[in-house]
Amino acid sequence: MPLKWILATEAKAGTNIIIDDEACTVRSIDISKTGKHGSSKARIEAVGIIDGKKRVILKPGHEKFAVPLIEKRKGQVLSVTETMASMMDTENFETIEVSIPEELKGQVLEGTQVEYWSVEGQKIIKRML
Repeated sequence: MPLKWILATEAKAGTNIIIDDEACTVRSIDISKTGKHGSSKARIEAVGIIDGKKRVILKPGHEKFAVPLIEKRKGQVLSVTETMASMMDTENFETIEVSIPEELKGQVLEGTQVEYWSVEGQKIIKRML
């Protein structure tokens, strides 16, 4: 559930917004000026936080986007399989299963500390600590 809404013209590079029910980070935005017969348009290029897919959309400037709730947390890896890691949150000691991203395979080992993000209920390992 989003906590905040922003207009398309308020989005800047680095802003997180929800596009097609996926949390994305804005990479670039081009805003056209208002014309005689229409409103401004925003062309937004964004990359999905979870899936890494590039998304390009064109929306009116008055269109609202939801800002996703992103929690950045730390955890300790308990066990590792080929694609999944079982880890414990270091603050509340909750045990969770998280898939290992391709760029971190081989680096995520038992006993290591990682930073993971909880994005709208989905969890993903972002980096090693």
